[in-house]
Amino acid sequence: MLKGKKILLGVTGSIAAYKAAILVRLLVKKGAEVKVIMTPLSKAFITPLTLATLSKNPVLCDFFKPEDGSWNNHVALGSWADAFLIAPASANTLAKMANGIADNLLLTSYLSSRCKVFVAPAMDLDMLSHPATQFNLKKLQGFGVHVLEPATGELASGLDGKGRMQEPEEIISFLEKELAGSTAVLSKKKVRELKVLITAGPTYEAIDPVRFIGNYSSGKMGFALANAFAEDGHKITLVTGPTSQVINHANVYLIRVESAAQMFEECMHVFPSCDCAVLSAAVADYTPVKKYSQKLKRVNTGLNIELTSTKDIASELGKLKKEKQILVGFALETNNEARKCSI
Repeated sequence: MLKGKKILLGVTGSIAAYKAAILVRLLVKKGAEVKVIMTPLSKAFITPLTLATLSKNPVLCDFFKPEDGSWNNHVALGSWADAFLIAPASANTLAKMANGIADNLLLTSYLSSRCKVFVAPAMDLDMLSHPATQFNLKKLQGFGVHVLEPATGELASGLDGKGRMQEPEEIISFLEKELAGSTAVLSKKKVRELKVLITAGPTYEAIDPVRFIGNYSSGKMGFALANAFAEDGHKITLVTGPTSQVINHANVYLIRVESAAQMFEECMHVFPSCDCAVLSAAVADYTPVKKYSQKLKRVNTGLNIELTSTKDIASELGKLKKEKQILVGFALETNNEARKCSI
């Protein structure tokens, strides 16, 4: 599906830059023509020679060559490509992209690009979760940039968490889908584009800063539903509780929440403009009345935690539902499941 495609690969200053070599090799094996742009700092992590050898094209880094004064035309680069993939994309580069800063060849090429742009963030978990980085990612999505959500695992810092660049094979698979066009999986007959709200995953109801009431939901079903709708060409807002699941699709706008109250607020905001909602999240039925600001110490006399009901998202959306809207709900049962099921 990538045969004959022109791919511009941007490499930034991240330890994950070594994966760029694998990316280039896979792209070339798929039949794509690859040109690589490196930021100055990225050369500390992987050499231009390596990427030039694998891509069979000179690697570009500077605006001009000091030996003869010839310059690398960023406008031509932006026009040449069928897709511009920046992998890894550091927090620094993402911030500059979001704010239109053009102080290196990669950034000027991004601002000149007319093709689809994809970023695969790679950074430490605290950098990724910082409000500034999250703001920049949402801003870029608003510009039409496709964000390949980072994976969870061991990081270069020695910590374990979210921030790993997606594996090259996963990135290639995503590019193939995006550049080949979507294929309908929900029906063979094309229907009009729908706006769909989907909820997924568990919710965590805080007791204190380190303890919570939760459940075993993985979020897999909600993410699979979102991907299926998106593949069929529909626009999805996916509201998910804490989960390690990731999704890479241009038609999916991802909102991560933690508590039932946060999920309720997001759903109430999104649903009125939707055609359909599929509520597959395992929302907690109860939440502690009091959230302690400090970790509770162990006491020998036991501990009583007063709980109160959370807001029923399905019920409240049902009150808002218009005649032409569709609302689908799920309920988890541990006994007599078939008898309790209703359509």
